[in-house]
Amino acid sequence: MTVTGTIVDREDFLAAMRQVAATVTVVTTDGAAGRAGATVSAFTSLSADPPSVLVCLRADSRIARTVLENRAFCVNVLPEDAVEVARAFAGPSPDDPAERFRGLAITAGAHGPLLPRATSFACTLSEHLHHNTHTICIGAVRALSLAEGKPLAYLGGDFHRVRPHGD
Repeated sequence: MTVTGTIVDREDFLAAMRQVAATVTVVTTDGAAGRAGATVSAFTSLSADPPSVLVCLRADSRIARTVLENRAFCVNVLPEDAVEVARAFAGPSPDDPAERFRGLAITAGAHGPLLPRATSFACTLSEHLHHNTHTICIGAVRALSLAEGKPLAYLGGDFHRVRPHGD
């Protein structure tokens, strides 16, 4: 199906986006406004000079409000076997934000909790922009935690393992 025009149909757009693979991340934050975390697939590097990343968060979500108040966040790129962690942080926030972190061996970080075996980008919030239903957050990367192994991916409404063509 090819759709052209100034605005495409929402369902056609969602169907096309399901064909775009993304790493699965959990964005966390901690500070004066409290601790929060949520599964996010809209994450990308923005610049190496200076090192910065971009995440998109639902504007009406607890994670967006808490990141904006704390002015800091940590992007945790989940390892390929962390499907249950991704699911635990997905969906509407529980009444008690600590519930999502229960049972995880997290490491406290200045910008947000670091999740086990995740590659983490700890950031201060340098800019944000509201666009329709989402808040675009730009973070200045202040610390890294590099993990070994392949990341968890999301495509077509399901979790996947990343493999080279030769495997």
